[in-house]
Amino acid sequence: MTASLTMLDTYDRSDDRARAWIARSVRLIEADARRSADTHLLKLDLPEQWGIDVYFKDESTHPTGSLKHRLARSLFLYALVNGWLREGAPVIEASSGSTAVSEAHFARLIGVPFIAVIPRGTSAEKVRLIEAAGGRCHEVGRADALSEEAARLAHELGGHFLDQFTYAERATDWRGNNNIAESVHEQLRLERHPMPAWIVVGAGTGGTSATFGRHLRYREHDTRLCVVDVEGSAFYDGWRERDGSIQGPGGSCVEGIGRPGVEASFIGDVIERMIRVPDAASIAGARLLADRFGRPVGGSTGTNLVGVAMLVNEMRASGKQGSIVTLLCDSGDRYLDTLYDDEWVSSRGIDLESWRRELEIALPKRRDQIVGV
Repeated sequence: MTASLTMLDTYDRSDDRARAWIARSVRLIEADARRSADTHLLKLDLPEQWGIDVYFKDESTHPTGSLKHRLARSLFLYALVNGWLREGAPVIEASSGSTAVSEAHFARLIGVPFIAVIPRGTSAEKVRLIEAAGGRCHEVGRADALSEEAARLAHELGGHFLDQFTYAERATDWRGNNNIAESVHEQLRLERHPMPAWIVVGAGTGGTSATFGRHLRYREHDTRLCVVDVEGSAFYDGWRERDGSIQGPGGSCVEGIGRPGVEASFIGDVIERMIRVPDAASIAGARLLADRFGRPVGGSTGTNLVGVAMLVNEMRASGKQGSIVTLLCDSGDRYLDTLYDDEWVSSRGIDLESWRRELEIALPKRRDQIVGV
C-alpha cells in the first residue's frame, strides 16, 4: 500500500462558534474577578501580652456575599475550559445555599440558565437570593437526593451538572493564581507573625481545605491546617478513621459546612487536625463575633471561631506565640430569622450561655477596649 497522509482515517469536531463562546465566557468571568478587590483580613484583638494574633479573612465582601463566590468562579471556569458548558444550555447545581447564589451570578454573567436543585422546605430567603441572582429553584422531597436529581435534570435538559462536591478540590489552582491561600500569606507579610501557626477552615465541599493544605506544602510553609466540622457531619469520623464510606446522621443547623457523607472533594491527607464543634458552640461563636465586629456573621464563621478559641488556649498553655487565620464565610444577615432569633434557638433546645461564657474567657477583649477600664 502506497504511503499517503491524505489516506489516513480522521474526524474533525472543530466548532469555531463554540470555541468563541467559551473564550468570551472566560473573558467575562476573568473581567468580573479583576473588578473585585481582594477581601480584607480583619484582626480580632486579644490581650497584647499574649503575643497571639487572630485574623478573619472577610469573604462576605464578594459580590455574591460569601466564600462560595470563589468556588463558583472556579467551577464555572473549570467547566468552560473542559468544554462542558454550551451556549444556551442550562447549568444545574445541587445546593440550597450560598453556592447556588454565587453560581446563579456567574450563569447570568455568561448568559446561560441556572437551576438550583433544593430540598423541599428551603427557607424563602434563600430562594429569594437565588432567584434575585438570576437562577430558578427545583424542589425535591429528600435532601439526600439532591445530586441524583441534579444529574437527572442535566441529562433531561441537555445541560451540565456542576457537582460542587466532586469538583471543588480540583477546580482551584492551589499553586498560585491569587487563590485564597496565596492571598492570605501576602496580606500577612508585614504583620508581627507573618507565618501563621494555624489556618482554620470549615469542612464543606472540601475545596477550601484542599486549596490551603496543598498550597502550604507546595510553598514549604510551616503552617498547619485545622478543619472544623459540625455535629452530625461525616467528615470528622471519616477523617479520623480514614474511612470515606462513613455516614453521619446530618441535622446540623449550621449551613454551608458538614455533610452526611464524606464527599469526593474532601482530601483528608492535607489536614493535620480536625475539631468537631456542637451547634450551640457555633451559634454562640457567631453571636460573640457579631458583637466584636459590629455586624452579624454566619454560623460557619462561628464554628471557625470555636476552633480558633481551642487553639488559642493550647498555644497559651504551651507558652507559644504566633498568629491564627480563619475565614468570615458570609454575612449573618442571611440568618437573622434563625441563628439570631432567640425564639428559634430556644425552640430547638439550644442553650448558648455556657458556650458564650467559655468563648469570652478564651477570647477576651483587650482591657483598653472594655468600657470603664
